[in-house]
Amino acid sequence: MDLVNTALPALGEAFFLLLQPQQLMYLLIGVFLGLLVGVLPGIGGIAGLSLLLPFIYGMDPVSGLALMVGLLAVNPTSDTFSSVLLGIPGGASSQATVLDGFPMARRGEAARALSAAFMCSLYGGLISALALTGVIFVARPLILMFGIPEMLMLAILGMSMVAILAGRVPLKGVIAAGLGLLVGTIGAAGAGGSLRMTTYDMPYLVDGLQIVIVGLGIYAIPEIVSLLREDQSIAQGNSLGTGWFRGIGDWWRNKWLSTKCAVIGVIVGIIPGLGGSVVDWIAYGYTVQSTEDKSGFGKGDIRGVIGPESSANANYGGALIPTLIFGIPGSGSMAVFLGGMALLNLSPGPHMVRQNLDVTYTIVWSLALATLFGAGLCILLAGQIAKITKVRFTLMAPLLFMVIAFAAFQSRMSQGDLIALIFVGFLGILLRRFDYSRPAFLIGFVLSGQLEAFANMVNQIAGARFMRGFEFGMSYVASPLVLVILALTVASLYFGLRNARHVIETEAVAAGGKRTSVLFLLCITGYVLVALIDALLIERMGDKIFPVVVGSVTLVACIVLLIRMRLAPETSPMFVDLETGGAEANLPHGLWGTLAWFALLLILSVLFGFVIALIVFFLAFFRYRAGLSPAKTALYTIGGVCGMLAFAGILGRDFPPGLLQAYTDLPWPLR
Repeated sequence: MDLVNTALPALGEAFFLLLQPQQLMYLLIGVFLGLLVGVLPGIGGIAGLSLLLPFIYGMDPVSGLALMVGLLAVNPTSDTFSSVLLGIPGGASSQATVLDGFPMARRGEAARALSAAFMCSLYGGLISALALTGVIFVARPLILMFGIPEMLMLAILGMSMVAILAGRVPLKGVIAAGLGLLVGTIGAAGAGGSLRMTTYDMPYLVDGLQIVIVGLGIYAIPEIVSLLREDQSIAQGNSLGTGWFRGIGDWWRNKWLSTKCAVIGVIVGIIPGLGGSVVDWIAYGYTVQSTEDKSGFGKGDIRGVIGPESSANANYGGALIPTLIFGIPGSGSMAVFLGGMALLNLSPGPHMVRQNLDVTYTIVWSLALATLFGAGLCILLAGQIAKITKVRFTLMAPLLFMVIAFAAFQSRMSQGDLIALIFVGFLGILLRRFDYSRPAFLIGFVLSGQLEAFANMVNQIAGARFMRGFEFGMSYVASPLVLVILALTVASLYFGLRNARHVIETEAVAAGGKRTSVLFLLCITGYVLVALIDALLIERMGDKIFPVVVGSVTLVACIVLLIRMRLAPETSPMFVDLETGGAEANLPHGLWGTLAWFALLLILSVLFGFVIALIVFFLAFFRYRAGLSPAKTALYTIGGVCGMLAFAGILGRDFPPGLLQAYTDLPWPLR
């Protein structure tokens, strides 16, 4: 009751603090930084917020909070530019937007998709702020209901989205998800430290692959290579799609869908560990399930943009609930946010709600105001930024290759980042070529660590409780909340599998791809078999159970699909191959020759360092691949390299060094 009595005065004090000119200035600075970071694919809110931490030390707490919240609030709005215009997820929460937003850009409706997305982000952000305001008083008993079994079931619920995103052949979705789970287990096991699919001779893989590398490789590289092969602009029509007012109308007509997905975003954000990694997929899955006509999804249905974008921004408000009330980060961004709060001498937790309720509400309404500023700026600039789709993609590709390589290196500041990017990008190209669900792979990879950790903890605790009695054990693993989530998972699987054929990732048709499709599946089967054998050889039981179970299920799925392929006719959807009978069969440029340009940049970086590699790469690419004159080649090269130097200098980031730098002391930026 004391909290309720102090709520209204605290709200008034929060508005007074927030509307001070100095706080508004810092909030706007954070918004502009968030726009800059969000537009660049692969950088994301975690990296952007990390860059702020050295500068907020010693600041006034409210000013520092305004700066951080401004960046965080607008990031899921601005990263939509990359997802829609380039087909590259700007961040973890904008991956599902690619499925329908990018096809809309391809047919000249980029502005429509962007304006609808920005309205959804604005709406979702405001809903999350309102929800956070009201939930502050009831969040503690809500979150305390979720124990380890409930967290495990929530992670499994996230995996059930695979059924929705399985594509034409559900077994391919299962295999892709299983492959993602297995790739997520590479490195030292979290429980006992046993090495899986690596050795100490490969120290880079001991800590596993990073989500930045996997996200860029699975989505960014395949799409850039595909567009580069076409050698034309992204929007192939004559119109840019100046209907961004139409996008606002699309949002209004689907406002109830937007509201429901925003609520989903808040709820998922409350659960620590799920957050932005899967919220857009869950919202996308709900959007598909709740729609009668599903034929347009994956081809450019505006509802496929509205659903995930509404949830992405709302997710931040939900993630702030455990972060502020319990000091438990609701997402990776919130973990960095907690570090920033510590630098500002603020300690989140129940006592903060009691003693600093005004500061708590300042954070809440900073989120709402920053969302309003960010979405407004994006809507105003959408028509201009959408013009990027008319630029010949051959001139944009080397700049994107540059940003992707630079962003990948920020993962661990290791040359291994660039090498891993090549291999994951190659896998992403093959998954796209043979119509294996890349969203399913990403969901599996993201949830792999959580599923294994929760499964091990449930196994240990449940085992001890069952030793004390069957009913005592069952009360732990089969609580009412677990049963409710289990029912939701079963329902999701049922409706997802029933409607799987309506959700496709590409528009290719199968024609003559039987031999290559079987060969690729054999390669996947071989990897799964090796991973399974590797797991069986691990001595520690807790480190082997998860990869053994996942590997066994995936191996069975591979064998069943191989049998079905043997019996199926050549025209079956199982034999989709974009190179032999799909949309990319007759492109003017070959796949491997195009991919070789990106590999050249990474190989040159490993040998001579990033800046020298950029100079050589730009000169060769613009002159021989783009066919520019020597003068334009020199101009584009100077502009690209100078832009990269300025960007790295502003962010205070280092460039990838090469073997040359190991033996020679060179000045910046060549070192």
